[in-house]
Order: sequence, then C-alpha cells, then structure tokens
Amino acid sequence: MGNVIAVRVSKELKTELEELDIDYADEVRIYLEKKVKQRLLSKTLSKISAHRRELQKKIGKTSSSVEFIREDREHGH
Repeated sequence: MGNVIAVRVSKELKTELEELDIDYADEVRIYLEKKVKQRLLSKTLSKISAHRRELQKKIGKTSSSVEFIREDREHGH
C-alpha cells in the first residue's frame, strides 16, 4: 500500500466527479506518474546537454551521429 496525498477540491467538483463516475484517485495517480517521468526526462536531457557543452569546450566541436553517417557514406565506406 502506498502513501496518501490529500487534495482539497470544491464540493461542486467532487459532486461532478462522482456523478460522472470518474475515478479521480486513479486519474490523479496517472497524472502524477506522467509528470514525474517528464521531469526526470527533462532533468536527464539537461545533464546530457551540459555534458556535451563540457566536451565541446575540451575537444572542440562535436558532430552528431547523422553527420558521421553522412560523411562515411560520402566517402564510400
């Protein structure tokens, strides 16, 4: 069993959720899971970008894999 997070909503909203048979606990859980995944991905991408900038400072311009593949094909390898 997990932890409980309480959310305060208006009485009208709670009534509408119940009348529409919306499983709001499940909806909130799914939303929060997606939000966490998005933030983790964003954080990871920021770290990768920072690492790439550091590499560029140390070794100069870095090329993308697309550029390497294109160059390889142009030279018949």
